Amino acid sequence: MKFEESRRLRELPPYLFAEIDRIIRKKRSRGIDVISLGIGDPDIPTPEGIVRKLQKAAENPENHRYPSSYGLDYFKEAVAEYYMKRFKIKLDPETEIISLIGAKEGIANISYVFIDEGDYALIPDPSYPVYSIGTVFAGGRIYSMPLKEENNYLIDLDGIDKKIARKAKLMHINYPNNPTSAVCSSDFFEIIVSFAEKNNIIVCHDNAYADTYFGSSKPCSFLNADGAKDVGIEFYSLSKTFNMTGWRIGCAVGNKEIISSLGKYKTNVDSGVFNAIQYAAAEAFKNYEKYSRNNNIIYKKRRDMTASILDNIGIDYYTSNATIYIWAKVPEGYTSRSFAELVLNKADVVVTPGSSYGKQGEGYFRISLTIEDARLEEALKRIKDSL
Repeated sequence: MKFEESRRLRELPPYLFAEIDRIIRKKRSRGIDVISLGIGDPDIPTPEGIVRKLQKAAENPENHRYPSSYGLDYFKEAVAEYYMKRFKIKLDPETEIISLIGAKEGIANISYVFIDEGDYALIPDPSYPVYSIGTVFAGGRIYSMPLKEENNYLIDLDGIDKKIARKAKLMHINYPNNPTSAVCSSDFFEIIVSFAEKNNIIVCHDNAYADTYFGSSKPCSFLNADGAKDVGIEFYSLSKTFNMTGWRIGCAVGNKEIISSLGKYKTNVDSGVFNAIQYAAAEAFKNYEKYSRNNNIIYKKRRDMTASILDNIGIDYYTSNATIYIWAKVPEGYTSRSFAELVLNKADVVVTPGSSYGKQGEGYFRISLTIEDARLEEALKRIKDSL
């Protein structure tokens, strides 16, 4: 019997990080010591207080039943408390917050909520692949918004085709940015709001790296911009801030009508997040300063070390004080992919080719700092030797 995948699945390119994982497993099965700087999966354990909260909540039989697709009240109240403390933003836990099975789930599913066949979504290039994947799965069309280093990787709204802008349903944005690590101000978010209002576009801001920064200048929220709640929502992930990638917990906050529509969709396709995980996530939000501070000390040390070694090698990189990544230029004579292949074949080190994030990523590669210091240093030494 022959099983034929759907057209949209057949036309989808291999998921970047699944492909990286496949390459690593293949090499390691041959006994090769591979060091991966490819995937942003924190090596630092989830804080003990969060784990203990999960253990206690998991022992309570009341939490063994179906949770709400909209989220546990205790969790949503903790999110609201966090947003007020961290960003000075007031949120209604009942109508302006919804729990997610990781921010990735919400980012992918928002397209099914608002995109019909042939509708446009405005997608940054380079960017996290799921913005495009969700759009394609929902039958939508991608309009790329180039991010250029000379513009500090901010979207050039004047460069967007005006006819497309009037047709577009969604705009995905992401600051602090993956893969470039660029940040923006609330002033820039206000420009985005104005553009969205003018063109009747829903803004979806991916704020996964809000609490990974070095220094006193804290990244802001999209909702800090005047009028942001009128035009969009923000996705927040606990994965990077609290080293909870495997826990699959996040939230969407903002415009109550958008949140309600997302909830309507989710009630039909999932059964919510295990309540015990939501109690643990609430513990994370209530103590975000304590839990994120240790991470940022570690990542700053690694960033400084990586920058110093890249300087020594002669590889240029974008300077930023946020995220867990370094966005660097490939040496002269290489493409993004050929450089990644060289490093993999000669040094047994995985870096992510910038072209995997879009056409504008060509000429760059991304280093993830989510690996212990000694292994990171060894990987960078291997890269240097391979050149």
